[in-house]
Amino acid sequence: MSKITESSSVHAQAELYHAWLLGLMLMVVTQHGNTLTGEWMFRLFRRQHLAKFKSSFEKLGLAGLPDAVACARYHVLSNQIGGVAVEFMPENERKAWVRFRYPRWMYAGPTICAMPIEVSRGFLRGWYAHNGVSLGNPRLGFVCVSEDMSDDYGLCGYFREYDHDLTPEQRLQFSDEPPPQFDTSEQPTLPPSQWTPARLANAQRSYALEYIRNGVAELIELVGLEIAKTLASRSARLIGMQYYAQTAQHLGACDGSAQDARQYLLRMFEQMVDRVETPAENDATAVSLRLSGLRITHGFSEPAACVLADAWLQLAHGALKAHRAIFGLQVQRGADGSYYCEITSFNKRAP
Repeated sequence: MSKITESSSVHAQAELYHAWLLGLMLMVVTQHGNTLTGEWMFRLFRRQHLAKFKSSFEKLGLAGLPDAVACARYHVLSNQIGGVAVEFMPENERKAWVRFRYPRWMYAGPTICAMPIEVSRGFLRGWYAHNGVSLGNPRLGFVCVSEDMSDDYGLCGYFREYDHDLTPEQRLQFSDEPPPQFDTSEQPTLPPSQWTPARLANAQRSYALEYIRNGVAELIELVGLEIAKTLASRSARLIGMQYYAQTAQHLGACDGSAQDARQYLLRMFEQMVDRVETPAENDATAVSLRLSGLRITHGFSEPAACVLADAWLQLAHGALKAHRAIFGLQVQRGADGSYYCEITSFNKRAP
């Protein structure tokens, strides 16, 4: 596959995983309510925080800076890696602002109209309120001055180091204050020599994928295995159908035969499995592929790994259902953990 096609595959995957995250969020909100969704967001962002925050400081060149400034710069730079627009506005060494700009990545498109304020409060508690704890600074907290769901000017607030230790309840506070004027010259940026376009594209795909991986794992803990599996799988199938046409366009895929459908899946699976094979076909009508080492499951044990694998394959089920010649996907899991996938015709034959 050419370099252009590889880049297109990464872009299509990032788009698909981002949409899957939003679809899953909408499904949880509409079927399980605002309070549960807010708790899910808290757990997801706390999990992401514990996995990523402290370990990224050295990589982003933040060591040695005042904690409030370092935290604000962290959220600007880490979100740049994910393709999310955030602005940095330092006020002094103990107070530094961040403001997310529109369109919001987390609530792309009309999704923002369905999101309750509990979602915003959940991730503020899960991540922002825990920065001081992770840095060993009990005086550091976050003050939110604007939220998307309150029709203000987007998520905005500041990290502040106080003169006293904060109680757990004080680590996240709310206030009504205007932010300082943005100055482009103060905006931190990623070194272009280290963050090439290809590396950023891969990082943006991983950014969306990590939210799905950790989101499903936390959903299992919150609502139980069967409900989480149903939500993850159904949202994936719907997103696979809804996004087939535009991802196929990115990949130059044809809406034609079963062989064309397999080629689409091969391109969508690229770099997301350790190994993909196209077995020799004994039946002229059979079109199949074998997948080994699904990367969406890396680092997870059962039952989360199984739920993630099954749900991820529903993206393929959905895409095949969106073809003009409707296809099904028969999946068998081997004893070695590989998946044998056979594309089957769904349409009736003309008499």
